[in-house]
Amino acid sequence: QVQLVESGGGLVQTGGSLRLSCAASQSIFSFNAMGWFRQAPGKQRGLVARIISGSNPNYADSVKGRFTISRDNAKNTVYLQMNSLQPEDTAVYYCNAYNGYQNYWGQGTQVTVSS
Repeated sequence: QVQLVESGGGLVQTGGSLRLSCAASQSIFSFNAMGWFRQAPGKQRGLVARIISGSNPNYADSVKGRFTISRDNAKNTVYLQMNSLQPEDTAVYYCNAYNGYQNYWGQGTQVTVSS
């Protein structure tokens, strides 16, 4: 099974920054898309940022200009740089990979932004 391991979550004050990492167990060239989703208490899981092969990254409107998704193919890792964090960004963040047939998910990492 594909393994996705997130790291980098934690507690940060409003206006602070965090960088999340998602390390894949295989070459990320095998995935059509990789990205980040988040789920806050009482809310459904929603897209934060995603890189799709052959196109520009896409972002949720709520994070545009603050978050940046990137990847390091040599390290099989996707990153999410989160700046200007706000309390509404508090959620469990999940790494996602799609190979054209299935979606794979990491275990999630908690991000808490204190007001």
